[in-house]
Amino acid sequence: MAHLTPTPVLDSGQERTMILNMGPQHPSTHGVLRLLLEVDGESIVRMVPDIGYLHTGIEKTYEAKFYQQGVPLADRMDYLAPFHNELGFCLAVEKLLGLEIPARAQVMRVLLNELQRISSHLVWLGTHALDIGAMSVFLYCFREREDILRLFEAVGGQRMFTDYMRVGGLALEVPLDWFQRVRGFADKFPERIDEYEDLLTHNPIWTRRTKGVGYMSADDLRAIGVTGPCLRAAGVDWDLRRDMPYSGYEKFQFKVPVATESDVYARYLVRVEELRESNKIVLQALDGMPSGPIKADAPHVVLPDREKMKTQMEALIYHFKIVTEGFNVPAGEVYQAIESPRGELGFYIVSDGTPKPYRVHVRAPSFANLQSLAKMCEGKLIADVVAAIGSIDIVLGDVDR
Repeated sequence: MAHLTPTPVLDSGQERTMILNMGPQHPSTHGVLRLLLEVDGESIVRMVPDIGYLHTGIEKTYEAKFYQQGVPLADRMDYLAPFHNELGFCLAVEKLLGLEIPARAQVMRVLLNELQRISSHLVWLGTHALDIGAMSVFLYCFREREDILRLFEAVGGQRMFTDYMRVGGLALEVPLDWFQRVRGFADKFPERIDEYEDLLTHNPIWTRRTKGVGYMSADDLRAIGVTGPCLRAAGVDWDLRRDMPYSGYEKFQFKVPVATESDVYARYLVRVEELRESNKIVLQALDGMPSGPIKADAPHVVLPDREKMKTQMEALIYHFKIVTEGFNVPAGEVYQAIESPRGELGFYIVSDGTPKPYRVHVRAPSFANLQSLAKMCEGKLIADVVAAIGSIDIVLGDVDR
């Protein structure tokens, strides 16, 4: 298949170097990433990432869909953080509409986003450790991730692409025992994190493979737009949940973990601490879960409940019109950013006043973060590339949309 963008070409600049392809199916490339390496023996002289492989075209597809059909599309951009993508899209559209979301829906969104952050970090930790040769951690992390996916399945009917959030609130009320199940998970999870740390944090093999590896200065990271744990591991205390709060995050008490070494080990420490902080937010959400509706009072935007459709002609008409014609969104443009597990995830939407967006662009954190890989690896060993890729936690669906 022809590439839509020119395929990167890397010529060996010296007689003693050679060009080596790493990926796209190499296990440590975490998806479909291809790396072109110019190597001198075991050392990396230059690196060029080739991301042209998926071509999902999601941003263009948005222009042919009603706004309410954009939620399942958002799900599929980052398959490890679909709730974050759903939330970012819904918040952007709600900002254009000027919708006020009920308190219960807001807290539920926070709860689901933090469970999703834990789930995403568990996949990162398990696969990152596996890349470096620690298999037990992988098994432990996927044990806890399985518990979270069961919780997601209970609310949305799906383990990964839940399609649970809606413009104006949430799709359904949660099952009766769901909050007790979440509390059961959150109460035991800190002990699980201790297990991961017992295996890795002071493990001499782990520290030898991660300390001082993949270093990049905070100025260089900021210059290319790196965000999230990679930036916080370089000493930059920046987290959108605290610094530009949304969905009521300002009401929650949590710390933003920061490190200064900016190497693979520092990124590990930051994310492990984020697991603990996200768990605290989950418990706070459970303790302060308000009662009330889960959808905004906006019949021209939010689908009515099934029971109302059985008894009210007006509700039936609204349902028919929203499903067949969509809903008009006032003309204008908006940018809404949230803190995904990988950093700043932003939706820029231009509306021309019709039921379909005129233009959608997504500021994906993995795309910006991937730019740091070459700088982290040049001058290092091939084995360090594996550790560096894992430490930036990319999702290729988030890179190539």
